[in-house]
Amino acid sequence: MTNFGIKKNFGFGLMRLPLKGEDIDIEKVIEMVDLFMSKGFTYFDTAYGYNNGKSEMAAKAAIVDRYPRESFQLATKLPAWAGPKTAEEARQMFWTSLERTGAGYFDFYLLHNIGGSRLQKFDEYGMWDYVQELKEKGLVRHIGFSFHDNAELLDKLLTEHPEMDFVQLQLNYGDWESVTVQSRKCHEVAVKHNKPIIVMEPVKGGTLANPPESILKVLKEANPDASPASWAIRFAASLENVFMVLSGMTTLEQMQDNLSFMENFQPLNDEEMAVIEKVRAMLDAIPRIECTGCGYCVKECPQGIHIPQFFDAANRYYVFGDLRNAKASYLIETRFGSAKGSECIACGSCEAVCPQKLPIIEEMKKTVELLEAK
Repeated sequence: MTNFGIKKNFGFGLMRLPLKGEDIDIEKVIEMVDLFMSKGFTYFDTAYGYNNGKSEMAAKAAIVDRYPRESFQLATKLPAWAGPKTAEEARQMFWTSLERTGAGYFDFYLLHNIGGSRLQKFDEYGMWDYVQELKEKGLVRHIGFSFHDNAELLDKLLTEHPEMDFVQLQLNYGDWESVTVQSRKCHEVAVKHNKPIIVMEPVKGGTLANPPESILKVLKEANPDASPASWAIRFAASLENVFMVLSGMTTLEQMQDNLSFMENFQPLNDEEMAVIEKVRAMLDAIPRIECTGCGYCVKECPQGIHIPQFFDAANRYYVFGDLRNAKASYLIETRFGSAKGSECIACGSCEAVCPQKLPIIEEMKKTVELLEAK
């Protein structure tokens, strides 16, 4: 398993950059980038669609235009499902990203957000072969994909595409046994295929940086000086085959905290891992919708509602009290092929096939009230 010659295993995710009104605050980004680089960190992650393209332009202004090209690694991503009507339009996304960033080439280039119905566009437009062509031409150095789906599909893709140099996965202790994210199972698949792993969402969209009070108490008793984010990020960075952990930082204070424990990174020891296990058990004990994500209900739903994903979003609120990200997860699912929960016609087809005998209709009403409310 390689680290691609990168000296430090912590990357700056450019998805949640500070804003000034509706625009990215470049001055603050520059301040964060300079601190990041001064500590010996060199990996930056953006994407074609982040901030409607403004993230890639911010990468140019704060990084590419100000540092020698060989002094940093830049990653970006191609979302073939997000608008293109032809293979040519999908391929053009690469050139748009190259122009926005002015990078000349990308160190890491990813097919973005593979999973669900989105996979079809990558296959239809021949994007697997396309990124290989870009690599052969020297326009990208390493190719891979970011993944949001189940472990079974990941296994299938890594079997069919051994040419992929790495995979980017959502790995965190909060989603470790999640029935929809399947962090543990996806990690095991990547290790089985001996694929280097980039970790995204190590703090679960900020949720694990602000855990429930009961969880915070356990973490503080174990180490009063360690931030909740440090536990989550070090957990992810300690996993087998992980060579890079990304953090989408918005403030200089977040950057300073993360650098404080990643500058001289130490994997979690056995005692610390036991604390994580205890915390995970506490999270699992918090009441939630007991959906196992089998998906039988979705196959029977005449409205095409992604019931398990909506219940997972609701559980984000029930377990972590994180209504903002719960609503965001719900909204994202509606944009990726699901009808809204409010379109449920209460036909009962879902409940008839649910192995857990869940009152799906009633739970969906509650989920709609919670997550569709303004």
